[in-house]
Amino acid sequence: MPPPVTAPATQPAQPELAAPVSHIEIPIPDVSQLIIQDDTPVDNLLHEKQMRLLTEPLYTSWKTEKPFLALANVGLFHEPRQTPVVPDVMLSTEVAALPEDWREHKEHLSYFVWERGKVPDVVIEIVSNTKGQELGAKMERYARLHVPFYVVYDPEHHIQEQTLTCHVLLGTEYDRFPEPLLFKKLGIGLKLWQGIFENQEGEWLRWTDPAGEVIPTGAELAAREARRAEAAERRAAEEAERAEAAERRLAELEARLKVMEK
Repeated sequence: MPPPVTAPATQPAQPELAAPVSHIEIPIPDVSQLIIQDDTPVDNLLHEKQMRLLTEPLYTSWKTEKPFLALANVGLFHEPRQTPVVPDVMLSTEVAALPEDWREHKEHLSYFVWERGKVPDVVIEIVSNTKGQELGAKMERYARLHVPFYVVYDPEHHIQEQTLTCHVLLGTEYDRFPEPLLFKKLGIGLKLWQGIFENQEGEWLRWTDPAGEVIPTGAELAAREARRAEAAERRAAEEAERAEAAERRLAELEARLKVMEK
């Protein structure tokens, strides 16, 4: 009798994050002749806004002790002899911080795997047409680079029925990662969020904390703090009014007592 068939797990095991490679054993390639930018513009203004919404909040509000890089539209070089792939957004944790003079060194102006010591943990592609091969050649390339999580955000449904899908690397191929999108080992997640960003209302892709709350932008954080300060001022004013009212009542009682004593 054949063994019973068990149902597949609903949540695929999250892959081990890439361990840093040794900078001692691997010679540092010369990158002086590499073309790291081509002046090609992003697709449109909404595309550009969405990329910023996936980078700026991490630097202003993400509460993590891990050093990280969150980059948008920056070349990802795995080997000097290969043409780079340019993710819309990538997040890499446990990487060394950029030096103070990073602008003066070409090796810090793109994401060179041999410099950072690992591939990014999460790569996000924002679909704007049917030509990007986000579910084809580009996806296969990220798998060859061993990127643990690959996210495809397709707000206009050009290449998939779902607006948002995530793929987790199992071995050498990607498998679908079920919702909610929480990358436990990174302490961060992703979700669709309806709201206003830079005076533009709509549905946006946002990073979340492990509880599912969106990680605020700097402007949102400042507005939140301003509301807290205003609420604290109102409470202080109300307390002052109550104290003044109590003093008035006490004065009235003292005056009545004096009248009664006469």
